[in-house]
Amino acid sequence: MKKESGIFSADQLKLDVSKEADRIGVFMREGVFKQLKRKGVVVGLSGGIDSSAVAALSVHALGADRVVGIFMPESDSSDDSLRLGQLLANKLGIRTFKEDISGILQGAECYRRRDEAIKAVVPQYHAGYKSKLVLSSLDSSEFRISYVVVQDPEGKQTKVRLTADAFLALVAATNFKQRTRKMMEYYYADRFLYAVGGTPNRLEYDQGFFVKNGDGSADIKPIAHLYKSQVYQIARFLEVPEEILNRPPTTDTYSLAQSQEEFYFSLPYDKMDLCLYAKDRQIPAETVAVAAGLTAAQVDRVYRDIDAKRAVARYLHMEPLLIEAVGDVGTPS
Repeated sequence: MKKESGIFSADQLKLDVSKEADRIGVFMREGVFKQLKRKGVVVGLSGGIDSSAVAALSVHALGADRVVGIFMPESDSSDDSLRLGQLLANKLGIRTFKEDISGILQGAECYRRRDEAIKAVVPQYHAGYKSKLVLSSLDSSEFRISYVVVQDPEGKQTKVRLTADAFLALVAATNFKQRTRKMMEYYYADRFLYAVGGTPNRLEYDQGFFVKNGDGSADIKPIAHLYKSQVYQIARFLEVPEEILNRPPTTDTYSLAQSQEEFYFSLPYDKMDLCLYAKDRQIPAETVAVAAGLTAAQVDRVYRDIDAKRAVARYLHMEPLLIEAVGDVGTPS
């Protein structure tokens, strides 16, 4: 994008929410009915803002009778996720199904593999412990470092740096959760001849905050162009329950409460939105710093982190490699 000048503030991210909701509605009707040839949309409901917004947009576009919500709790899920998901579904008046995926994850040895990865750096870790994965803070070092935080049965927490092998093993194990949920969503999509609605917002989609063939997989992604702060604007316009609007963004993947900020992003979503928007428009770090309440050095660091995550995300966005085009199904990546 070309360089943008003038006053820079969060106002750049304000939407005409009514117009945008209608625009997304046209896109969804065209996409679901005409391009995908499906009868409706399936949405996995987590009680979070993104899945809630996608469900509400789906109802706005297609009608409540053409939207199915799926609850997919597992052993590490927060009770709030199911409760808030049900609150939303009741407000929207959509059909829902509940699938506890704990048994599938146990069968795939997701929890055992996770525990083995943690034990590689915390030998005393056992079933009575809780855990989460975190990244080093924005100012701690030039490179982002991964840690596991463990909490023993008495409530004492310890933070331990992960080795590269332990980190990869831990992520690989927990990715079973997102892939299992997506498998379940496609079961219901096949059952009802519906499309699967994806929930990544622009920040997540751009920065690779999704699991390939997991929550990154969908037939239609109605909010991938919206910054997360814009998702909140749309959700409020569509009257998503206030408790969901006020819930801090969470991964709901590990047994300890975990924010998206400490797990993946450098900053709270509103500041990350501003930095991502500004970087794409070549707005100087000094200008962004004033609007975001950061130092110019911190914004520069975020800019570098955005580039690094985009490099990693290229693989996540790639289609399967083909040696040559086959019929009319596409061209090699």
